[in-house]
Amino acid sequence: MAAKRILIVEDNEMSRDALSRRLDSRGYDVCVAADGLEGFRVARTSVPDMILMDLGLPEIDGCECARRLRAEPVTKAIPIIALTAHATEGDRRAALAAGCNEFDTKPIDFAALLTKITRLLDARP
Repeated sequence: MAAKRILIVEDNEMSRDALSRRLDSRGYDVCVAADGLEGFRVARTSVPDMILMDLGLPEIDGCECARRLRAEPVTKAIPIIALTAHATEGDRRAALAAGCNEFDTKPIDFAALLTKITRLLDARP
């Protein structure tokens, strides 16, 4: 079976690279984008199995990117986990209302994130 593809949409290069390496070492096929518009474009062309979306992105923020992905037939069912350093309940509600399936805070608890990734990927048809 082919490796599951995860798109990381993160503007912080160090965070993006660290998360990418950790997921790659777990056998995931990782692709990356550095801003919301690039994330939207990459998601539409590579159609990943999951998206890890920073909310504080340049160009368009993570919530707007999630809304746009939900409006596209090819990307509307892809699970999205919002990642943010802003851990307020309002941020969580906004991310979920925009179409994100899960919400996680930075710094990332990698074991907990892997659990969410596995659960969402296993639930996909």
